[in-house]
Amino acid sequence: KDHVEGFAPEVAWVTQGGLNELPERLCVRPTSETLFCDFYKNDIHSYRDLPKVYNQWCSVVRWEKETRPFLRSREFLWQEGHTAHATAEESQERTLQMLNVYAKFLEEVLAIPAIKGQKTEKEKFAGAVATYTVEALMHDGKALQSGTSHNFGDGFAKAFGIQFADKDNTLKYV
Repeated sequence: KDHVEGFAPEVAWVTQGGLNELPERLCVRPTSETLFCDFYKNDIHSYRDLPKVYNQWCSVVRWEKETRPFLRSREFLWQEGHTAHATAEESQERTLQMLNVYAKFLEEVLAIPAIKGQKTEKEKFAGAVATYTVEALMHDGKALQSGTSHNFGDGFAKAFGIQFADKDNTLKYV
């Protein structure tokens, strides 16, 4: 619920194809959590199936009020990783690992100074338990969000029914 409501103001809707009105409006995806959850629901059955770690590059569209030329338009190339874990601890560990990967890439490969931190409750990703960010320091002293890592807890797993049998054959949410 939080995820859908959080993105509602930025969702782009398609209502017409060419000269024809569509029978129902179509959402242009703003992110991919729901797609991966649907996939995981059918792919994860046992603790032996975990962890799952996937990465993808794709275009997403967000109907944002403010865009920034050359930095962010309404459609942008998006690199995102989606994981599923047996425990909350493993999930948090992976979340912080990816934050550190982004920071290391900025600093050691691109030679851009960066600051890591946690987003406030108001700023965190819709549906996340916690959102971490890497902010690149620009020449004018401003910071530019350059990478985020989110811990979704088990909220999406519960919403999509993503469960696995643990070593004791007890059903648990990823």
